[in-house]
Amino acid sequence: MKNGVYTSLDIGTTSIKVIVSEVLNGQMNVIGVGSERTNGISKGLIIDIDETAQSIRKAVEQAEEKAGVTIDSLIVGVPALNIEINPFHVSVDVSSANQEVNDEIIGNMVKQIRDKKVSSDQTLLSIMIEEFIVDGFDGIKDPRKMVGDQVECYGTALTVSKTVLHNIKKSVNNAGYAVDDLLFQPKAMSELIMSEDERRFGTIQIDLGGGQATVSAVHDQQVKFSTIIKEGGSNITKDISVVLNTSMKNAEKIKREVGYGFIDDEALENDQSISIDVVGQDQTVQVKESYIAEIIEARVAQIFEQIKAELDAIGALELPGGIILTGGTSAIPRIEELAEEIFNVHVKKYVPDFMGVRYPSFTNAISLVHYKANMDDIHEVMNHYVLFDEEKPSQNIVKTQDTSPAQTSVKSNKTSNENSETFIDKIKNFLTHFFD
Repeated sequence: MKNGVYTSLDIGTTSIKVIVSEVLNGQMNVIGVGSERTNGISKGLIIDIDETAQSIRKAVEQAEEKAGVTIDSLIVGVPALNIEINPFHVSVDVSSANQEVNDEIIGNMVKQIRDKKVSSDQTLLSIMIEEFIVDGFDGIKDPRKMVGDQVECYGTALTVSKTVLHNIKKSVNNAGYAVDDLLFQPKAMSELIMSEDERRFGTIQIDLGGGQATVSAVHDQQVKFSTIIKEGGSNITKDISVVLNTSMKNAEKIKREVGYGFIDDEALENDQSISIDVVGQDQTVQVKESYIAEIIEARVAQIFEQIKAELDAIGALELPGGIILTGGTSAIPRIEELAEEIFNVHVKKYVPDFMGVRYPSFTNAISLVHYKANMDDIHEVMNHYVLFDEEKPSQNIVKTQDTSPAQTSVKSNKTSNENSETFIDKIKNFLTHFFD
């Protein structure tokens, strides 16, 4: 894990979250948090750039105040919206004998991947490397400084809709910040919430957000499948509001304070009544907690059934790692028991365990800084070529350490001494073969 101060941006459907983390000697500490609700996003898609930019700015300012830093650039998560995931194999001939493999050759590989795997309405987002092969020698993680006549690379290419990526960049730019890096959220999340063996043998992760659920299957350390179900925690809140004839504010409070996601004999034995305010009535109404649980369970079961259909279609439920639930809606008690009943596999929850951030709604934001801090040099180099290939760095809103030496700096105090914190230096047959 590379020392430095990292700031991540998670643009969710219902809220925008910012995390400032300091990494020192292998330890990551959260030093600032920001969260702001937004109306500029619908079902994961930015529909109002100005509204989104304003929410980003407010969330960043909250994090700045708590962390005591000035934030100039952000590690931005890209959701699995209109994502295409394709395996690739490229090969580059080394131009002259005894020439070492260098960054330029890696850049030529990225160009080949872009030419082969990117459709006209998509843009290359990220490359996940499986292995390099130099003159027939396989299993190489980083071929640079090696000598050979031919370099091959196997891996997975992630492409995203040009519209989606443009709106994300534009919103961050309009908020007054540069993009330090663009990271695929499900990949970053898998690196945080799964063990190495879970990623290798195969595990499913379900991020239950406020406006949607993101489902991803990971195998052989790579995200093999990712899709979005456009229902989430806000749908549960609406159901409670409609069925109980209470306000959305009350419904959200009820969901958080007394709601649970699975009804059994034990729950019925301990059933209690609560008083709720009903629209059009002066007196409160008594409602059983089990009745509220029925409303929640019905919606969550509907979401899980949609997810199961997607996973059954590719045989992903056969992966030995089972399912990991996270995201804000996963905080509903006993939701994992309902998941086990529907999916018929082992299910567990992931909750971040960092001082000040012990709530699953922050998993995405935490995972972005964790992934960036742990990113190896060869992926940094490939990311550089992915981000800068189609436009000159000076024209790109994506900034790297080489062009911007101080993206996050400590705010000056009342004395004349000024300190600064800087980021670490940078630039250094899919479904058919799902279990290969």
